[in-house]
Amino acid sequence: MTGWRLVLAAALLAAPAVALADPCEGALPAPGARFDGPVRYVGDGDSLCVGKSSDPSTWIEVRVSDFYAPELNSPGGRAAKTLLEDVVWRQYLQCRAIKHSYDRVVARCTIDGASVGDLLRARGGVEGGNGRGGRR
Repeated sequence: MTGWRLVLAAALLAAPAVALADPCEGALPAPGARFDGPVRYVGDGDSLCVGKSSDPSTWIEVRVSDFYAPELNSPGGRAAKTLLEDVVWRQYLQCRAIKHSYDRVVARCTIDGASVGDLLRARGGVEGGNGRGGRR
């Protein structure tokens, strides 16, 4: 394979990974800390970003603590993401950080006092992700 073809092949293979990267770049709050703001991005059925400004460098990446959605590329994963978008998009969340996990914070988040997990279950959300195993 010639040099330019190898570079092109590498670029094409890397493109999907870049497209799937979330834009949330804010500092993660310490466990126990409270934070709030509107939802700016939904990554999958149980991950989102909260940020008070339109600047992604201030957005906090959150893994919802009380709901375990199917993985995005698993059966039901796309529907779970759509449901989370329907429930939280541009809503103002109040969250409490529980712990860090990878590059995000696991947090319990509420909208007007109702937990995001409870709101998803009330709308028929099906759990089955890799977290604690699915509840039905």
